[in-house]
Amino acid sequence: MRIITNILIAVLVLFKTSICFSQEQYKEITLEEIHTNSTFSESTVSGLRSMNDGEYFTTLEESRKIVKYSYKTGNIVRILFNSADDDFIIEDYEFSADESKILIAVNAEYIYRRAYEAEYYIYDIESKYLVKLSANGKQKYAAFSPNALKVAFVRDNNIFIKDLAIGEEKQITSDGKFNFIINGGTDWVYEEEFSFTRAFFWSPEGNKIAYYKFDESEVKVFNMTKYNEDLYPENYAFKYPKAGEKNSVVSIHVYDCNSKNTNTMDIGEITDQYIPRIKWTTKNNKLAIIRENRLQNHIEILISDTDYGNSEVIYEEKNESYIERIDDSYMTMTDDGKHFVINSENDDWNHLYLFDIYGNLINQITKGDWDVTEFIGIDCKTKTLFYQSAEESPLKRAVYSIKLDGTKKKKLSVKSGTNEANFSAGFKYHINYYSNANEPEYITLHNRKGEIIRVLEENNNLQDAASEYNFSDVEFLCINTPSSKWDLNAYMIKPNNFDLEKKYPMLMFQYGGPGSQRVIDSWPKFFMWHQMLAQKGYIIVCVDNRGTGGRGEDFKKMTYGQLGKYETIDQIEAAEYLSSLDYIDETRTGIWGWSYGGFLSTSCLLQGSDVFEMAIAVAPVTNWRYYDSIYTELYMGMPKDNVTGYDSNGLLAHTNKLKGKYLLIHGTGDDNVHFQNSVELARKLTEANKQFEMQFYIDKAHSIKGDSTRLHLFSRMTNFILENL
Repeated sequence: MRIITNILIAVLVLFKTSICFSQEQYKEITLEEIHTNSTFSESTVSGLRSMNDGEYFTTLEESRKIVKYSYKTGNIVRILFNSADDDFIIEDYEFSADESKILIAVNAEYIYRRAYEAEYYIYDIESKYLVKLSANGKQKYAAFSPNALKVAFVRDNNIFIKDLAIGEEKQITSDGKFNFIINGGTDWVYEEEFSFTRAFFWSPEGNKIAYYKFDESEVKVFNMTKYNEDLYPENYAFKYPKAGEKNSVVSIHVYDCNSKNTNTMDIGEITDQYIPRIKWTTKNNKLAIIRENRLQNHIEILISDTDYGNSEVIYEEKNESYIERIDDSYMTMTDDGKHFVINSENDDWNHLYLFDIYGNLINQITKGDWDVTEFIGIDCKTKTLFYQSAEESPLKRAVYSIKLDGTKKKKLSVKSGTNEANFSAGFKYHINYYSNANEPEYITLHNRKGEIIRVLEENNNLQDAASEYNFSDVEFLCINTPSSKWDLNAYMIKPNNFDLEKKYPMLMFQYGGPGSQRVIDSWPKFFMWHQMLAQKGYIIVCVDNRGTGGRGEDFKKMTYGQLGKYETIDQIEAAEYLSSLDYIDETRTGIWGWSYGGFLSTSCLLQGSDVFEMAIAVAPVTNWRYYDSIYTELYMGMPKDNVTGYDSNGLLAHTNKLKGKYLLIHGTGDDNVHFQNSVELARKLTEANKQFEMQFYIDKAHSIKGDSTRLHLFSRMTNFILENL
């Protein structure tokens, strides 16, 4: 018996030593390697701008050089501009239409997420002559006229035109005033939600400028303290329209450079509406204006005669809930000006439609029970349209071409996962960006036929790191919950030494907002941190609740008017199902999220206290009345018409339900989801005598980054998880 015991002990020691040796072969992921040493940085190919001939492209390198490359060979053809000898930090650049000149923005100072003011210079490529655009102060949004003889820009909320031939600078508006009137630029909410900043556009012949005027005089001011390590902190006040409050009154005007006259376009008598885009047609006196009602469920396209200002409606669409926010691809015109393409969910899926310029439907271009997820462009010479879609699966994205009449559809991407494409001018070449849930970006260059020319980026270093640190595979699953008629898509990351006989704590991650997707077959968000937590013994799960994208209009829009209700139910029920699995410890379930995800993680902890033991919320909306008008009303309607939807699904009504451990994180300089959201939640939790933890980041915006901030942030969250889950 003693001999057998000794043999058993020897075997166990050998087995234990073998396990230790096996585990020591792999490195441990640390926060320093993620956020400081960039051990897991993903390389990409970005900032490429095709030149007119489609054979060459340019990139901005080191924020100082504009370099011209050949698509075909990948070789440098020429360094077009080099500011190495000047005190220039280039923010952006733009070619003139004939590509003889470059407009260069340097030493930029950002205002919001996209808007900035800078010093602009004009550089003549052949003569190498560099001249400052204006000596009268920094400018915004500078843009060449089509013939490159003039440059328009905005300063102090007014529009100016610089005549490059004679050097004359002419001011064409005079009523611009901070926090009152904006000419040629957007207000905060248009910039954030309609995703554009420059709000003036040259006509095809370059002798007219169409521009927006925002009258924000009655928009309420939001005050935000900037500390800046000063003795007396700065009070930063800006106009921010919250749900149900007054918006800017927008008008559209056209300035004629020849007559020096300005005409106002007829956009209707109703002023409480949106103009998400204006676009010149191919005619020098015809301007397309896209108009939406405040509820964003009724859209029209107007064609205005810029010589007189009168307008005609050529297209109209209505929806019971809402119409997706308009981007630059909406209403893309053919080169001959006779047709345009729009996307619509008229058949319950997002598809592309061809209309003539009079608004008559020619044909539906794409069809099927799947969503077009991106309109890429039109090759008018071959009458071919390019797009990305979820045709294969809501979890995947592929790139296709199709004729404008809906025939000859061709799949251009090869690999199964997520594919995006960037085409050259004339569609001679395209760069395909591919990844899946377990492989980082793989970037390839293709010719017009779709044949691969060469590999641009393989991310071998990151793939080697994934092996060296023994990354766990992402596994996809479907979860059937009692309250949903749809299965919910999810992914799971298990510890790399996963043992079916053990029970593991589970941390759920989500975003969950309308039309979003986190469960998709691409390199996941926050992947390195989640891998680190998996190494520490946590199972990571992400669930896309009802209301998310890629699965048609019914699935996405069923949360309309009740943001947070069904999303919370789905996350709680998914957690209940997962907790019933043999290998998950039902007493150790946590959830975290950022922005909308922070709102949702908090809601889950408050309303699912018997399921979740802890939650982390980063920069959450806590009351939908606090968030901006365009986003909130798109999905919730007006507060006066939906009191129950706003108040019962917000977080402030449920603070007395808190039982688990809670960490609330916010940046004090968040101009998007204001720090006010967390302040008011903290107030309500205190009034309810609920204990919680809070971490705030001084003067940090919604992304909470800069210097060592991300290292501190994720250290704080990691420690909270280790202590409480």
